[in-house]
Amino acid sequence: MTDLRETVRLRYAEAARSVGGAGDCCSSCGCEADQFGSALYGSDAADLPVAAVAASLGCGNPTAVADLRSGETVLDLGSGGGIDLLLSARRVGPTGRVIGVDMTDEMLDLARRTCAEAGVTNVELIKGYIEDLPLPAASVDVVISNCVINLSVDKPRVFAEIARVLRQGGRVGVSDVVSEDRLTQTQRAERGSHVGCIAGALSLSEYRNGLAAAGLVDVDIVLTHEVADGMHGAIIRAVKPMT
Repeated sequence: MTDLRETVRLRYAEAARSVGGAGDCCSSCGCEADQFGSALYGSDAADLPVAAVAASLGCGNPTAVADLRSGETVLDLGSGGGIDLLLSARRVGPTGRVIGVDMTDEMLDLARRTCAEAGVTNVELIKGYIEDLPLPAASVDVVISNCVINLSVDKPRVFAEIARVLRQGGRVGVSDVVSEDRLTQTQRAERGSHVGCIAGALSLSEYRNGLAAAGLVDVDIVLTHEVADGMHGAIIRAVKPMT
């Protein structure tokens, strides 16, 4: 488990280091631009810092589906180079707050630079693991993430932590890779590596059941595009119920 986490950390550290003033890290990190990366943001990424866009290795645009509102507190799991932080900061406005948690120093440094370049002041970056979030309970309104939960070595713990930090009525709006229920874990591994966001993906049923087991309700999963045979980018929504 520790070795797998370290492999993921090293891959994303390399991705952060590869981002320069121009270009795209995808060519050196093994992802395909039409399946993963900044192309999935469309016009939303048009006026963002080049480095934030180039560092995007996600499988969707979670800020477009999370229905972010002015004044809300948003938590971005595995915040990477900052593209979702910047888009979230824009949507919640100056009275809102955006928190990015990432385990990779290089990505945190990159995100700090891109936020400074964009002049964003309502973003806070914290080093930590998404399985053990360094935040108090009931402290955020929305949890977003982009193609990161599939990389976790303990997904039930991630779901439990999401439920813990959300306020009552809080929302989940993430992009992730999921597999069709027909695929076994062995078949998923045959289609790609864990670090490449394929082998570690949950099935549709596993994702629904995992969120429900953590106490989240109104779970909705919409497949958006195929990334491998039987594997899809997806939008996942859920809600923490009111007591």
